[in-house]
Amino acid sequence: MASPLPRTSREVRLTVTPEGLPAASDLAVAEVPLPEADAHHLLVRNRQFLVFAALRTLIGGAVQGTPLPALRPGASLFGPALGEVVTAPPGSPARPGDLVVHMLGWREYALVPVAECAVVDPAFPDPVALLSAGSAAYGALTRVAPVREGDVVLVTGAAGGVGTLAGQITRLLGASRVIGTTGTPAKAARLRSEAGYDAVVTAESLRKGGSPDERAAAYREFAGRLAEAAPDGVDVVLDLVAGPQLGAAVDAARPGARIALVGALSGQLVAEGGGGRAPAEIDAYRLVLLGASVRGYLGSDHPDVEAEWRTRLAGWLRSGGIRLPVTRIAGIEQAPRAFEQLMEGAYFGTVVVEQDGRG
Repeated sequence: MASPLPRTSREVRLTVTPEGLPAASDLAVAEVPLPEADAHHLLVRNRQFLVFAALRTLIGGAVQGTPLPALRPGASLFGPALGEVVTAPPGSPARPGDLVVHMLGWREYALVPVAECAVVDPAFPDPVALLSAGSAAYGALTRVAPVREGDVVLVTGAAGGVGTLAGQITRLLGASRVIGTTGTPAKAARLRSEAGYDAVVTAESLRKGGSPDERAAAYREFAGRLAEAAPDGVDVVLDLVAGPQLGAAVDAARPGARIALVGALSGQLVAEGGGGRAPAEIDAYRLVLLGASVRGYLGSDHPDVEAEWRTRLAGWLRSGGIRLPVTRIAGIEQAPRAFEQLMEGAYFGTVVVEQDGRG
């Protein structure tokens, strides 16, 4: 017999618009009435939901031009979630007991439009992997900056949820050498041992700021170490950072290079601004001379990618071609602190909050 449903659910809400980087105190776990299903919605008990850096932009007041809505004080957070269907209307492709992925994470129970859920194949080897942002890496590396056999690939900001999969994906797509960048030697070691990277360049010096001369010296040091890691240059760049790292990536590019812009961590992980800008100074003349391409990747422009990615991900997980580095946080009450620590760079790989969904 199924357990009776609780009368209430918990969800994470934004309490104030942060000044600088978000802190756990900017969020609160609120108790709300359990939502009631209807003819157009599923009631889903969430098992896991994703903690991700792009929320900084949505709550920082700098959301203009993004495909997702801004979050104002009092609003519930949202994002990728994996959950079990509790109730479903007649005719829905999802039935009670099915696992589904959807975008109403950061809560225990979600009332999700039927059309906005995707049923997880019971044979899928690791459903939590569907919460990762790996589809962005895969889409960029197959549509915008396609990897060819023998390519040298550079991934900036490689230690997050996208980058830890991107190194493995590029190898599976035929790259001969994969280079990453990250903030600390500890993360660099893990990227080499766990995520398929041949070499990793740390970027601590770029974060220190200082005078214009000091920043220029830090850039030269970083660019020099990148040149040592890729003495013949790079063919493909998956840029998740922008800022000086993108400038150095352009300097390391070789003729015909393809550069895909996927993230903006240099703007999202700093106190200044609201996470909606990530300026970069690049050598446009060098791009012209190389015949290089620079394109942004937006998943909504490539609606065919998600289904293709799921199929290939399932096969790669079964074969051991991909491993998912994941940090699991127990309990929705820990979600605000987990988000703060993500902003501080505390984690490696994909970060999910796990919950039992009370009832």
